[in-house]
Amino acid sequence: MSNAVQDRLLFVVSPPRSGSTLVQRMIGSHSSVFTHPEPHLITPLAYLGYHGTVDKAPYDHINSAEAIRLFVSNLPRKEDDYLDALRAYADTMYGRMLEPSGKRYFMDKTPAYALVLPFLTKLYPRAKYVVLTRHPLAIFSSFANSFFDGDWERAHSFNPLVERYVPAIATMLRERPVPLCHVKYEEVVASPEQHLERVFAYMDVENEPEAVNYGERFKGQKGPGDPITVSQHNRPVTDSLHKWAAELRADDRKRALAEQMIARLDDADLELWGWPRANVFDALREAGGVEPPKPVINAYTIQRKVMLALKKDIHTRPHGAVVKRLRYYCDVLLRD
Repeated sequence: MSNAVQDRLLFVVSPPRSGSTLVQRMIGSHSSVFTHPEPHLITPLAYLGYHGTVDKAPYDHINSAEAIRLFVSNLPRKEDDYLDALRAYADTMYGRMLEPSGKRYFMDKTPAYALVLPFLTKLYPRAKYVVLTRHPLAIFSSFANSFFDGDWERAHSFNPLVERYVPAIATMLRERPVPLCHVKYEEVVASPEQHLERVFAYMDVENEPEAVNYGERFKGQKGPGDPITVSQHNRPVTDSLHKWAAELRADDRKRALAEQMIARLDDADLELWGWPRANVFDALREAGGVEPPKPVINAYTIQRKVMLALKKDIHTRPHGAVVKRLRYYCDVLLRD
């Protein structure tokens, strides 16, 4: 490839359920952009042991991390050489996916990257970064209704999205380790052409305002978790902006949990997200007549709910013993 791969990478940094699929489809409708369902290439590299470690692995990850740190400490350029090696792997994967498309950019929209941003920006300091934020409680409402039948407590126990992603992304917005373009979901759906033009200018590509009509133009492959609601429309709409507020108005327990989530966040982080603490709950006064969100039902969400139901307390329920026994026989059969 004629240009360095990282000069042709675009990362959409966002939490899950933040409207990132909508943004991906609009940007991906540009003639210079190629995209693919969330590849999750970066997160495993971030936890090999030098920059971060996993909690559990099918090998001695503690000794491995120590060995990698010792090895890297003896390289001529130390961490820079290690990053070169990791970048060579990722460059090969990204570059060979992008090259047949003939497009200028490969866009990677993997929400999990938001939790490894210090590593990602070291690995790809010259890539482009579009940082997407949305009202924190709108994100959590979408998450709970998409995958947990609207059960906020179970969703929060499984993944405290708000407390994990707001500080991580706010740190990037505050420290600006790389040049970036910050877009807010609420503004994007209200004035999509205006904000898409700003993104394209940041990417240094010609403005293609018709890209907002992603339903007619987007040709990318769909991932299993993508078509939750975005496929219901051909362009951005504002219908879902205050559904979270209607949900909290109708349920005191959810509202109490929401208040706890917001209380755990830093004032400066909320300010950077565009939702100062004093205004976080303003929509509760404006949600009259808005229908609360309904749990999403499709093949993907059904599959996820079944898996979560089976996984719950698996070590103490009868089917857990069956799964363990099956695993034993599979290990025996597959053993060399």
